[in-house]
Order: sequence, then C-alpha cells, then structure tokens
Amino acid sequence: MTTLHRLFLLLASAVLFAGAVGNASAQSRAASAPLMESFNVGERAYVRSLAVDPGRNALWVGTSVGVLEVDLRTSNVKNTFTREHGLANEYVFAIGVVPDDPQGKVWFGTNAGGASTYDKAGSWKVYFPMHGLADYWVYSFAFDKRGGAWIGTWDGANYVDPQTGAFTTYRDELINIWVYGIDIDPQGRVWFGTEGGVTMHDGESWTSWTHEHGLGAENAASLPRSANTGLGTRSRHDLALEAAGQETYNPNYVFSVKVDGTGRGVWFGTWGGGVSLFDGKTWKSFSTADGLAGNVVYSIAQEPDGTLWFGTNHGVSHYDGRRFVTYDRADGLIDDNVYAIALAPDGSAWFGSRGGVSHLLHRKP
Repeated sequence: MTTLHRLFLLLASAVLFAGAVGNASAQSRAASAPLMESFNVGERAYVRSLAVDPGRNALWVGTSVGVLEVDLRTSNVKNTFTREHGLANEYVFAIGVVPDDPQGKVWFGTNAGGASTYDKAGSWKVYFPMHGLADYWVYSFAFDKRGGAWIGTWDGANYVDPQTGAFTTYRDELINIWVYGIDIDPQGRVWFGTEGGVTMHDGESWTSWTHEHGLGAENAASLPRSANTGLGTRSRHDLALEAAGQETYNPNYVFSVKVDGTGRGVWFGTWGGGVSLFDGKTWKSFSTADGLAGNVVYSIAQEPDGTLWFGTNHGVSHYDGRRFVTYDRADGLIDDNVYAIALAPDGSAWFGSRGGVSHLLHRKP
C-alpha cells in the first residue's frame, strides 16, 4: 500500500465533534451544538473542491493529493484516483459534474496539470493547451443547457462545444484573464469572477464591473499598501498568508460566483471585501461588520429554500436573508479556512479545508 493510499484511508475514519456555543452577537453562533464529523486527509493536504454527483449518489472530493469518490449513503470512500489512473494532476482545484449526462461525465481541473474527464464507463481523458485548453491551471466549471462546458483558467476562459468537443478561448473579452469562478443564470448569461473584477457574457456582448461600481465591501482592517508589507493588495493567491492569519485585501479579486436561485441576482465572494450581491443594477455587500464569518470568501452554495452558505477564511456562515450563523473550529470544523462547500440531498453540508472534510449533520439552529 502506497503512502498516498494510506493518506486516503484516513478519510474513512469519522471523528465526531460537539460544538461550543458562544454569546449571540452581530456574528451569531449556532443556538445549539451541531453534530459535525471530520474526515482527515493529512495535515498538509488541502481539500479545494467538492461536488455532489446525483447520478452516482456520491460526493467528489478534490484534494492536493488526488480525488476521492465518497458514497453519500455510507460516507465510505468508493474510489481514489491519481495520475496513475488518468487524473491530469493530483492537485484538484475544481470539479464539475455535467447535469443529466447519460455518460455520467465529470470534469476535474487541476493546479498546473490541465483538466481531465471521467465517465461512468471508467474512461479518462486528459486535456492540455495542445488540445485547446486555455491554460494548465484550471479553477472552475459551469455547464449550459446544451451540456457545453465553460472552464475558468489562469489564462482566460474556454467554452467546449458539447457536439464537436471543440475549444473556444476568450481572453480579451474578460476584464482579467485569471478566472476563478463561473456560473450561468436562467437567461443563459455567463458570469465570470476574475482577479480584476466581474465580466458577464449575454451571448453577444461582454460587460464588466469592478470595485468602483460597487463590487466588494470596504475593509479598513486590511493592511494598507503604503505599509510596505506587500500584503495590502493581492496578486494571485497565497494561501500561506491566510493560514497565518494575515488578511489581505483586493475587492476586485473574485474567488467565487453563485447565481441566486430565488432570482435576487448573482453573489460574488471577494478577497478581503466580503461577499457582494448584484441584481443587474445595484450592488450590496456584506462583510464581518454585518456578521459574515470572514472577509475572504472562497466558496458559496445555496440550499433549495434560498438560504446560503459562505466559506470564508474564518469559518463558514449560513445566511437566511436576515442574519448570519457561523460555524468554525469551535464547532468541529477541521480548519477555519473553508475552500469548498457541497450540499447533499439529505440536507447536510460538507466543507472542504486544509486537513480534510467536515460534515455538518445538524445544520440549522
């Protein structure tokens, strides 16, 4: 058995935690102790992506050392995959499950390794720039009604035609070529979160917005650039700074994008500027001053009833439209940096962080 597989087997051992309850404040804590189980993948390993696969009734877990397929019924690991199996690279930064695909295709975007697809027949296919992929660094996926794939990379965005498999690359149309988040609204408009702001493509034209238009909250607590620390604004992402508790600030840096299922608009998680909601005309931002757990928002997920989850650098917040309820290490999270969120059909929530995955069984206070 290899060291890597020993590491994956650690994920199969659940450790139950009982949360501590704090006093109610602007940033509310759970009214009762949640039941959290923790699946460890190693202290130095990161879980950067999660995705529920309804067709397989599985949870895909993308880590910095490979990908796992977890049975949602039992929480047991069904499969582990590395480059030996067909994965482009072990560091999996993005997972995209193609909706209602008869082939059961799943996309995996990696850090510096390109992208891979895997289907229900067990077949793998790898994509590099030589095949049309915009870049080796792949950070997001979104799928349109035709089954076409939008792919966010560090050198623009791709669209993959579902019929021909041809890649089209977009760079100049975007406000910034470092694309971290993508989502598609009911009108078919594609929203891109980049390191320089937001771009929307309506099928014909491209429109962009930045902090000057309202994206991202002000953050007086961030280190000013004049302090000569190099921490005031961001140039790409450095997870080590956040792990060390050094919060940096770039309100134009959008790391996560989520179209609101209730029609309120589109949510954008920023680096240091909290989360912003855009309804097409006006912007509204939320930060720690409003109760959000942290101002760096790595991930966003939404429940069927419209309530939201925000994964931040200081825990995860549940938002019902009126108040934020926060869960952190005191409640059983493995780590306070929550990079990925997946919501299971049974109503439970999964959170990816450094060291493993936390599973919140009793999610609402």
